[in-house]
Amino acid sequence: MKNMQLSIDKALDFVSKSDIDAYSKAVAQASVALEDGTGKGNDFLGWLHLPSSITEEMIQDIEETARQLRSTCDAVVVAGIGGSYLGAKAVIEALSDSFSWLKKGDSPVILFAGNNISEDYLAELTELLRNRRFGIINISKSGTTTETALTFRLLKTQLEQQEGKAEASKRIVAITDKAKGALRQLSTQEGYKTFVIPDNVGGRFSVLTPVGLLPIAVAGFDIRQLISGAVEMEKNCGKDISFDQNLAAIYAATRNELYRRGKKIEILVNFHPKLHYLAEWWKQLYGESEGKEGKGIYPASVDFTTDLHSMGQWIQEGERIIFETVISVATPEKKVIFPHDDENLDGLNFLAGKRVDEVNKMAELGTQLAHVDGGVPNLRIEIPSLNEFYIGELIYFFEKACGISGYILGVNPFDQPGVEAYKKNMFALLEKPGYEKETEAIKKRLS
Repeated sequence: MKNMQLSIDKALDFVSKSDIDAYSKAVAQASVALEDGTGKGNDFLGWLHLPSSITEEMIQDIEETARQLRSTCDAVVVAGIGGSYLGAKAVIEALSDSFSWLKKGDSPVILFAGNNISEDYLAELTELLRNRRFGIINISKSGTTTETALTFRLLKTQLEQQEGKAEASKRIVAITDKAKGALRQLSTQEGYKTFVIPDNVGGRFSVLTPVGLLPIAVAGFDIRQLISGAVEMEKNCGKDISFDQNLAAIYAATRNELYRRGKKIEILVNFHPKLHYLAEWWKQLYGESEGKEGKGIYPASVDFTTDLHSMGQWIQEGERIIFETVISVATPEKKVIFPHDDENLDGLNFLAGKRVDEVNKMAELGTQLAHVDGGVPNLRIEIPSLNEFYIGELIYFFEKACGISGYILGVNPFDQPGVEAYKKNMFALLEKPGYEKETEAIKKRLS
């Protein structure tokens, strides 16, 4: 079986191979710190060997729970925010039929909520679910994260009203802390099926825990193949793999050298719209891991060729502080041949008989060449096809590279202290009990 490939050739006009190779010592030190647990944030390294440690018992439990939800629900709402939903959504979107929402399939529709506080969104969601068979997967370590807890209370109330408490409790699954927190307490009281979020796995690294695996299984996808792909990449990026063969190490080193040379923004590019949410997951992974202490590459993303007609101008000729990492899918799952037209008013008969993907690939190559000529270094990741195995490889590759890259940068890649700042202000403005001093301080600022 082919594996994912990484090419840095189109970055070597901007950084030399020797510059990148010079990172081998720093990469080795970062790898040792990860393996030995001697670096910053070492209490959140459970993701490092997570793929290879997933047991058959755990897989069977997830698959059986997924079967139960699939048999009783037309829709399943995944309530979670950040890493509690982005990984699952990324995988499901990447593997789903682009128009599955218009087609009647065997799997329940997977909906995502608890990631915003929009009243319109919640009103429209609850209206959609009225008198429908639905279930809830509630994902929260604490059970008190505002966006998710607010959404879950609304959905739980609606489900109990529509089905009764006894039936509702069978359609609610909680993924939460092993022993403590509001959601754990509620789950025990109500008899919900539960899965544990490991204490040593942070949210943005949790897609290969039940946090991601259960929604993906409910959507009808093969979590065994997803895990197998991640296991393969775990092995290929292991501590005994030499620097020049370790894709995660090369990616981490190259992006850090580009950053050192003033490339402050990394744009993750795809030429396949199904990868849009993979980029959203990637943005959280790198933004939350590296953006601290006044440091960090800013992670952005674009969907090409669509965004070439909007962001393309800036990327081609704007400030030269960017580089691109392109994800390319070697072979699409479907095949479309472009037809001949006798009148040829659109002038496209030169494409007749070609696969549409050939046009897309030439757009990809042409864009890379133009951007490199315009001063934008390009890295390229190629996966053989869009399936569970290769998405599993890609997920673990980005996770491992993120851990190495954060340590090279000199930050703790596994905390997120800045995320708490808005929450304190929000609670103070809402006059939450316990925030009286903060409320008074904000009132003075706003007066």
